[in-house]
Amino acid sequence: MNDTVLVTYGTTNGSTAEIAEAIADVLRKTGLTVEAKPARAVTNVARYDAVVVGGGLYAGRWHKDARRFVRRNRVLLAERPVWFFSSGPLDASASERSIPPVRGVQRAMTRLDVRDHVTFGGCLEDGAKGWVAGMILRSGKGGDFRDFGVIQAWAGGIADALTHA
Repeated sequence: MNDTVLVTYGTTNGSTAEIAEAIADVLRKTGLTVEAKPARAVTNVARYDAVVVGGGLYAGRWHKDARRFVRRNRVLLAERPVWFFSSGPLDASASERSIPPVRGVQRAMTRLDVRDHVTFGGCLEDGAKGWVAGMILRSGKGGDFRDFGVIQAWAGGIADALTHA
């Protein structure tokens, strides 16, 4: 059993962090020791037995903190079980069909032999930082499209894989 898990993420406005915390909560409930941290704050991957990495999607790219985390830790990540998630579509598409990883995430998945990837709906609400976010909100295309039931089910699959390893 892999019992110390890192759930790390890159986010701008916090919605990807909330997804990461939901994943961490599911893993904790199965008896795993879990830390959820922003990717930029992680200094030592060696102490974790498994890693979940998530990133918000911005203009077809993973959040820079998630990308940098994977690049900085690629050697250690290749030695342990790793899962990726993305958050981003500001519509119901993530609930309606499986959305493949963006190109950069797919390349990292191949290099690291990542076990799974899923794209969850995103969230952009009033008060979000950034000029582009403001434009999206002014155009009426914001909202919360995260499905926490789906997020919890996916995390349950990770918990099963780790507790039955």
